[in-house]
Amino acid sequence: MENKCGCWALLKRGVRGACKPSASRDSANTIPRTSLVYDAATETRYLNASNRELCPPNEAKLSSDNPDPPPTDNKSPCQLLQFTFQELKSATGNFRPDSILGEGGFGYVFKGWIEENGTAPAKPGSGITVAVKSLKPDGLQGHREWVAEVDFLGQLHHPNLVKLIGYCIEDDQRLLVYEFMTRGSLENHLFRRTIPLPWSNRIMIALGAAKGLAFLHGGPEPVIYRDFKTSNILLDSEYNAKLSDFGLAKAGPQGDKTHVSTRVVGTYGYAAPEYVMTGRRSMDKKRPSGEQNLVAWARPYLADKRKLYQLVDPRLELHYSLKGVQKVSQLAYNCLSRDPKSRPTMDEVVKALIPLQDLNDLAILSYHSRLSQQARRKKKSEGTQQHTNAASKSIRDSPLNTSKQRCR
Repeated sequence: MENKCGCWALLKRGVRGACKPSASRDSANTIPRTSLVYDAATETRYLNASNRELCPPNEAKLSSDNPDPPPTDNKSPCQLLQFTFQELKSATGNFRPDSILGEGGFGYVFKGWIEENGTAPAKPGSGITVAVKSLKPDGLQGHREWVAEVDFLGQLHHPNLVKLIGYCIEDDQRLLVYEFMTRGSLENHLFRRTIPLPWSNRIMIALGAAKGLAFLHGGPEPVIYRDFKTSNILLDSEYNAKLSDFGLAKAGPQGDKTHVSTRVVGTYGYAAPEYVMTGRRSMDKKRPSGEQNLVAWARPYLADKRKLYQLVDPRLELHYSLKGVQKVSQLAYNCLSRDPKSRPTMDEVVKALIPLQDLNDLAILSYHSRLSQQARRKKKSEGTQQHTNAASKSIRDSPLNTSKQRCR
């Protein structure tokens, strides 16, 4: 029972008992300095925040210091495992550099292995493969985000949300243990892989991500994700999409409350206009002038059926659905509406995407069909011309025609 997060009181006690200065910062219970940096100011921040934020849900709702109370409906009881730092250190091979899966504002993510029925480390290739995310105390995302991650993913469960297996809070260390997503992030497949992601997989991933957002938005106490981007969409072995990184999530609007936060968070370029009106856009400075602002560049194409195909990834080489591109473009155009009330809900987005999985009107088939038709028309035209030429020659060579010429 000690390794189970059966209630928030246990986690609260763990924080209060753990947030103490280490006897030695270079002891065995630390991630190498190349990965994490720890200082007294950070520990003070932990101490001040822990008692305020890591409290049972009922206490959190009554606290004036917690403006974004965690939603409580539609959640399973918290069943997170509580790992020791030494267990995760062993599971990741002492946080070896070659086990790093990625790095973000939160910190480093390491690949590791644990036993199936507990928190004990396992030999590489055995047991359960996990992803271990370590908090950098001086990173862009701090203790508040770590708490939000445990809070939301520890209680929200859905096939399209990444599964949080457990956590570690020991001395100055803050780590999270997730299910391992075999195929990594969508960002890698779209921008870094040489082999293009097939159209059918793209539709499947878009649908999965939409289902995840619809789940978050659709509960009695909605959750606003606030950092929806390709690097936070992870893929399993079957290309099923799962949303990850809930450090910036917050409880959504209820009653007469507004969801427009005065605290601007998230990644530059991924926010609705009414959420922040200061020009946050998805940017690519490497693009030519006029194409660096993705939304501004794409909007005219989305609304023009003659131009929208110029938005399609050229690496697909006509291996995409013609009707699918039209439907997705119209859906994207509606989602970009400056009027929030005109945008579709995520439930409506899901309904619009579902039929697109079964479309087989590939552009390359249409292209070959047009080529065949053109070839047939050309052949027919050539045949008609040959017949006409033959008839003309026959008339010229006719004895009657010769006689007429002689009579002249």
